[in-house]
Amino acid sequence: MRKLIFGMNVTLDGYIAAPVDDIGWSGPSDELFQWWLDQEQASGLSLYGRKLWETMSSYWPTGDQQPNATPAEIEFARNWRDTPKVVFSTTIDKVDWNTRLVSGDAVAEITRLKGEDGGPMRIGGATLAGAAMRAGLIDEYALVTHPVLVGGGTPFFTALDKWVNLGMVQTRTFPGGVVLSRYETRR
Repeated sequence: MRKLIFGMNVTLDGYIAAPVDDIGWSGPSDELFQWWLDQEQASGLSLYGRKLWETMSSYWPTGDQQPNATPAEIEFARNWRDTPKVVFSTTIDKVDWNTRLVSGDAVAEITRLKGEDGGPMRIGGATLAGAAMRAGLIDEYALVTHPVLVGGGTPFFTALDKWVNLGMVQTRTFPGGVVLSRYETRR
């Protein structure tokens, strides 16, 4: 059975994006970028909601060709293209770069994918991750908390019908006061 991990940059007040989908507060240090690269390289499959897919696919297919790309950015772009991806959306009709589109029941498909053999899956996007959270499918949460308050926007956590008990796995501090907190779901 595959492990499902939900990890994103988050503000101290709990948002993955400020109003109007502004993520300008989340620029990573080189050390944090390398951590994200390591996480992506350890993933066997990436699951995206439409908005995050559009953000990622607007840059990373050619991220390694940008004039000022760092070695880590070049590696991230290549890994992003090579990693199998599933996009869940009912509003787009085409995806590229080693990606499959699912327009049906996201929870049913994620449940099916979890039952397969393979490396861990990473899920991104507030709406998609929220559906997986409510269904009890997320095995690990990785919050990369930036020391900024934005006052509103897209929350990391969704409203839940019941409590989810978690156990601390790791904490780590990055430059600029950014703190990683990883938790596993206790079942």
